[in-house]
Amino acid sequence: MNFTTLVLLAFGLSMDAFAVSICNCLAYQKYHRKEIIVSAIFYGIFQGLMPMIGFILGNQFLGIISLIDHWVALILLSIIGGKMIIESFSATKDEEMNQGTIAMKTLIIQSIATSIDALAVGISMAALQVDIVFACASIAGITFINCCIGGFLGKRFGKILGDRAQLIGGIILILIGLNIFIEHVFL
Repeated sequence: MNFTTLVLLAFGLSMDAFAVSICNCLAYQKYHRKEIIVSAIFYGIFQGLMPMIGFILGNQFLGIISLIDHWVALILLSIIGGKMIIESFSATKDEEMNQGTIAMKTLIIQSIATSIDALAVGISMAALQVDIVFACASIAGITFINCCIGGFLGKRFGKILGDRAQLIGGIILILIGLNIFIEHVFL
């Protein structure tokens, strides 16, 4: 795998996390640079670790992982998105929303949901005998950068959208989960 292919792969893998970064900043309007950067670090770490795990597991588990990865992403993102939609109609916001910060549990669930595809990519990298350390570092770095950009975009547009931001963010998360599911099942 050449460098250009690796960069394009990393960019593609980071797109789900990029979109979730935007959604988080739409929903959590009090998000500050610190939260954006911490979230981007989490997404980058998970995007970098998942191919490593896939690489270690090797090709023997590809069939099992590819059978469930889209279900896991769909369920996790739908739960988080559904919670955001319900809370957008609620008179009282969840404590997490009032604080303007994302709970560690929510961040970890989002990180797993957006990086599950990278696990299968790691398995294919084992077959291609890719330099996995460099590949994982590249994927993590590009994901971090994209998520920082997404976070700052979400922060800007969150101010413009106001109270509807949480509803829109929840819908987008569910659509991301559906997109992952549809790509794996029908394409």
